[in-house]
Amino acid sequence: WQKREISNFDYLMYLNTLAGRSYNDYMQYPVFPWVLADYHSETLNLTNPQTFRDLSKPMGAQTEERKRKFIQRFNEVEKSEGDLSAQCHYCTHYSSAIIVASYLVRMEPFTQTFCSLQGGSFDVADRMFHSVKSTWESASRDNMSDVRELIPEFFYLPEFLTNANHFELGCMQDGTVLGDVQLPPWADGDPHKFILLHRQALESDYVSAHLHRWIDLIFGHKQNGSAAVEAVNTYHPYFYGDKVDLNNIKDPLIKSTILGFISNFGQIPKQV
Repeated sequence: WQKREISNFDYLMYLNTLAGRSYNDYMQYPVFPWVLADYHSETLNLTNPQTFRDLSKPMGAQTEERKRKFIQRFNEVEKSEGDLSAQCHYCTHYSSAIIVASYLVRMEPFTQTFCSLQGGSFDVADRMFHSVKSTWESASRDNMSDVRELIPEFFYLPEFLTNANHFELGCMQDGTVLGDVQLPPWADGDPHKFILLHRQALESDYVSAHLHRWIDLIFGHKQNGSAAVEAVNTYHPYFYGDKVDLNNIKDPLIKSTILGFISNFGQIPKQV
């Protein structure tokens, strides 16, 4: 990868596989980074550093104000064993079954998966994945319970962005009927163009030069411990497989609560 003999996409898939992530498990689905921060320009300039997301920081630290709030949360919570309010920056995760299913909800079998995770129906329209720009703004700036990253399909599968099956996904509060995913202006409303440019962004010189910083956060030494605290990159202890020994938990109610928490909210990849 350092010699540019394999693509960034292939290297990320390789790391995901090493870390135990798989297309066969929604709870441990391959995780990919947001690479762009520009979802408003008419044309995409891949030579301008301002076009890109800061890959050295997790989604919770993309703006200074948001970063400060998460550090404050971390400092306010006292360390406590086996408690849902354990000391961490984030109580939600960047990859979970519901995040994966919400991204792919317009395609089967993910439609059925999403509905089953939601209790049998689609979510409230305003909370559904409907716009790349608004999802980026939510995950990087606006929503303190949203630090989601992306999935590999954002870089090769235009079909997941269209409602080809004509599912009735509901109507948003502003009257917008949910259909195809709203794309940035530079995609000209064309899912194929979006995927093409998004993949070019992933393989760009800027991302190639900075991708290792994101890898450190997700798969490497900044995943836990003091380096993670310093990087504003700590998650609830239940998300770390090695921090919870279910065999030692005798209370079936506590055990089922922890298992439910993990399955709903995500798991940290194995450190590679």
